[in-house]
Amino acid sequence: MQVADFCREIEAYLCQKNDGHLIRVVGPSFDLVSCWAADGVPLKVAFRGIDRYFERYYKKGPRRRPVRVDFCDADVLDVFDEWRRAVGLTEGAGIVQAEAAPERRNGSLPLHLERVVLRLSNARAKGMVGIEVEGLIDRVSSELDVARATAGGIRGEARRALLDRLTTLDAELLNLGRAALDDGQREMCERDADEELAGFRDRMTAEVYDRARGALVDRLVRERLGLPVVSF
Repeated sequence: MQVADFCREIEAYLCQKNDGHLIRVVGPSFDLVSCWAADGVPLKVAFRGIDRYFERYYKKGPRRRPVRVDFCDADVLDVFDEWRRAVGLTEGAGIVQAEAAPERRNGSLPLHLERVVLRLSNARAKGMVGIEVEGLIDRVSSELDVARATAGGIRGEARRALLDRLTTLDAELLNLGRAALDDGQREMCERDADEELAGFRDRMTAEVYDRARGALVDRLVRERLGLPVVSF
């Protein structure tokens, strides 16, 4: 996508978010959005960053004035950084590399389990998954309910065994999630992944691209079905 086209898409999306009020992406705003495009921010990632700003804005009460794109810059860059970490992309000397997602080293395991159970329940309640996935969700939720009761006090080998079990459950859930999609849905996830990676494609080897694409397709499958990352 050309920079001018990218800016027009951002302008149209911002107009939609502002209930039809058009805020032009010109001057310094155009320079800002051009930097997003030059840095390889995928259009849909930019949209998610804008959404994040608006969600926070709405929580403050009734809106008083239309939002300019400049206000969304920090959120867009934060979402872009999260996207790159999730896909495993790092960049050096103009070459994009793919690395495994960094191991989480902090945070509350009981809180993580609580969030996972909640998202699994929501995915099941919304009917976004098939019968096989629903069965696995029930089984995973039951296991996590048991784990939540003691997760805060688990140490040593018992904790490592629980983390390994979470990784196994996550792989099972993702595999069934992929299978639950029909051909059209899977192809859409793959097209979206190719589109989001387009800005990096010419700086990737085939091996790096395949690895990043696979990670991104998995992420899009989770988003489509509302499935959490079970592993910790």
